[in-house]
Amino acid sequence: MIKVDSQAWAVMVAHAEAKFPNECCGAMIGKIDGDVKQVTSAEPMENAYAGAQGARYELRPEDLLEADKRARAAGLDLIGIFHSHPDCDAYFSKTDLENSCPWYSFVVLSIKGGKFDHANSFLPNAEQTAAEKEDLIWPKS
Repeated sequence: MIKVDSQAWAVMVAHAEAKFPNECCGAMIGKIDGDVKQVTSAEPMENAYAGAQGARYELRPEDLLEADKRARAAGLDLIGIFHSHPDCDAYFSKTDLENSCPWYSFVVLSIKGGKFDHANSFLPNAEQTAAEKEDLIWPKS
């Protein structure tokens, strides 16, 4: 299960809406306690994909490594990655799966018409051949 605090959630949604009609991306930081992941902050990152960003995102490895270093220095964990799907549902695509890391949670935000619609979280398997839905709790406004 992944729970996202209100401040982190606000950052994630604002970043996704601001980047519409392109995909946004970023890191989720917090604490992992057994099967419960508590996201306490979100770090928006640049979509470094060189092609059309409306249907794909790419994180620079060095950006993710820096986020991980900052998290560890603060006694926190890099819980996972968030990104948006403009004008479509929050699903884990074949491209998402092929570019995933099995030790992270992946939160996908559906942004329809420039506004948040819904979200889902996914946990890819070690082979990156499938991703199970993970219980996601976010603040409802």
